[in-house]
Amino acid sequence: MDILLIAGLWLDASAWDDVVPELTALGHRPVPLTLPGQGDGATSATLDDQLEAVLAAVDAAHGMPLVVGHSAASTLAWLAADARPEKVAKVAMIGGFPAADGQAYADHFAIEDGVMPFPGWGPFEGPDAADLDQQSRQRFASDAIPVPEAVARGVVRLTDERRFAVPVVVVCPELPPAQAEEWIATGESADLARADRLAYVDLDSGHWPMATRPRELAGVLAEAANS
Repeated sequence: MDILLIAGLWLDASAWDDVVPELTALGHRPVPLTLPGQGDGATSATLDDQLEAVLAAVDAAHGMPLVVGHSAASTLAWLAADARPEKVAKVAMIGGFPAADGQAYADHFAIEDGVMPFPGWGPFEGPDAADLDQQSRQRFASDAIPVPEAVARGVVRLTDERRFAVPVVVVCPELPPAQAEEWIATGESADLARADRLAYVDLDSGHWPMATRPRELAGVLAEAANS
């Protein structure tokens, strides 16, 4: 199966470099995506531009793909299910829930000169970054790609309720599945609460398992694709 890999904020397709060979060895065709504004130098990119890139990958896939969104990009994966419910086999969300219709995509941190730069490690201290050593943190910060303002503040639009029939796997790296399930049940994600088929998978890592547990993450994604 084709597995489309969408990295979260400040990351480009290279975030999946250690996951790609593992998925290939497990018999799948991983397709890491470079999003407009996150790796191509287009600082004026919009959320719609990023969604168009994801949908182009869905349309080009061999058969119906598994669409994987990491962190904020869980929303992009869900938008793909909304726009192509008949073409997306399943959605996997790693360490994130989709933003609701009418909400900003990822307006979480300060905008400076038209972009949202990586804010440093302060907001991520604790379980998110506990498995990243100092060298990894320095490399992440130096490689981080500022997210265009029109992406971060882009408004999410969900229009097709057939998305709820697309199976969803919530991969829980920095918190137990029971916690994610409780958050969804108490209103953290109204959309996921309405999903017809929703599964949870535990992954013992921080917020960036593609960097710290690539083999284990590949195994989780391969199992999601196979099931």
